[in-house]
Amino acid sequence: MRFLFTPPATVSVPVVGRSERFPVHRIYCVGRNYEEHAKEMGFTGREPPFFFLKPADAVVAVEAGQTGAIAYPGLTQNLHHEIELVVAIGTGGKNIKAVDAHKHIFGYAVGLDMTRRDLQGEMKKQGRPWCIGKAFDHSAPIGPITPAAQAGDVSQAEIHLQVGGKERQHSNVAKLIWNIAETIEHLSAAWELQPGDLIYTGTPEGVAAVVPGDTMVGEVQGLGTLTVKVL
Repeated sequence: MRFLFTPPATVSVPVVGRSERFPVHRIYCVGRNYEEHAKEMGFTGREPPFFFLKPADAVVAVEAGQTGAIAYPGLTQNLHHEIELVVAIGTGGKNIKAVDAHKHIFGYAVGLDMTRRDLQGEMKKQGRPWCIGKAFDHSAPIGPITPAAQAGDVSQAEIHLQVGGKERQHSNVAKLIWNIAETIEHLSAAWELQPGDLIYTGTPEGVAAVVPGDTMVGEVQGLGTLTVKVL
């Protein structure tokens, strides 16, 4: 097969303890999936889950022990951090039941859903898609994926983020409104999941702005840390 130009390289994420890398297919994100974050965004209650997507090449894969870097994006004056547990799908499927969801999970990672909050807010007011606020270049930093068998009980893991050494976000994955299995059930009813899909499961309260020069250090218990500097 011949192409008009060289196709882009496959986006991939390192895997803990493996030389093989995890090739990324799609990035699904769950909106407002911690109650306290929903409240700080002006919502309450256990609303039905909803999703948005980021392009695979929004990934910034950070090696273990390294500091990743993202450029402060254009068009915004209010770039927010959102620390998240990321689920990596290893076996695809459609209409997956929650009880079977664990069979489809390859592993877990620490991720950041970077958000141009001012642009997202303006799109909300106009009833338009959020893409410009969520799906921009380098908006999905992620650390190495820990295979599920090595990750421990992520459903009870502490999750937190520091900026400049000061804590901004701190919660527990147990506080997810829609837990990992329920999320996979709902998501797979709307899309057929594929090996290589990443699911950003939502962020707890405490989201706030970062500026050039800030260093974010995020952690999910048992999965190591993710360090990213804003340039």
